[in-house]
Amino acid sequence: MGQVVATAERVVHAPAERVHAALADYAGTRQRIAGPQFSEYRVESGGQGAGTRVHWKLAATEKRVRDQVISVSELPDAGGLVESDANSSMVTTWTVRPAGPDSSTVGVRTTWQGAGGIGGFFERTFAPKGLRRLYDGMLERLDADLT
Repeated sequence: MGQVVATAERVVHAPAERVHAALADYAGTRQRIAGPQFSEYRVESGGQGAGTRVHWKLAATEKRVRDQVISVSELPDAGGLVESDANSSMVTTWTVRPAGPDSSTVGVRTTWQGAGGIGGFFERTFAPKGLRRLYDGMLERLDADLT
């Protein structure tokens, strides 16, 4: 087994505080920007930032659907969020950095322990590209939602 890593980054045309608040809004903004790969989305507790628990099914591909129960925590510097899946080793970290007075750089990094053998090779090769496309779409929708 090896660690699989998927990343994406984009400039969003809104101040960092506003972007962070939108990303932390699991009851509103996050559901709006999630995209068609996320189904059965529901907030189980909280809804705003740390302490939130949310469920969704993530269709990474047509054949690979992950049933996820996500617990949200804040990064110590309040510059981002950590989403940990109770059903797997998947952890997604969202970071927000100022990129000017009215813009921010948003980064997303997902890691998990992948399969071994030939299946693991294909997972490490193709899964990051699929997740990057998924996150690029989310970040594009976030930018549109905030501008």
